[in-house]
Amino acid sequence: MTEPSPELPFAALKAPTLDDIETLARVAFASLPSRFTAPCEGLVIRVEDFPDDETLDEMECESEYDLLGLFRGAGLTQREHLAETGDQPNLVWLYRRPIIDFWADGEETLADIVTHVLVHEIGHHFGFSDEDMEEIEGRASRNASPED
Repeated sequence: MTEPSPELPFAALKAPTLDDIETLARVAFASLPSRFTAPCEGLVIRVEDFPDDETLDEMECESEYDLLGLFRGAGLTQREHLAETGDQPNLVWLYRRPIIDFWADGEETLADIVTHVLVHEIGHHFGFSDEDMEEIEGRASRNASPED
């Protein structure tokens, strides 16, 4: 048995940073069809390593790795009251470490996982069906323009 070589191509690889995940999310969002992104005007995408303790408790997570992303904001029916109440804009939180952990255990690309989490966090909040979201993800992965 030979010793592993420190010169292996992956030996110098580093985990994707918060900025890397945010860039993947922005590229994914830009590739989504406009019928999906239109209700998300002003959407803010934030990336953190893990959800905070309050979020973990609220979502009844057993581990900090249980949650890949979260949507916080107003639904379409609540949107008209945003200006009156001064509520925050719609936010999607993506959690880097759980996403990387999920990626390391599977066969999907990191970009596909980020797209999936982003689409599902937005889609469930705005009432898209799982079938709608599968179609939207498929279009995004084929680099469809936002006008599709």
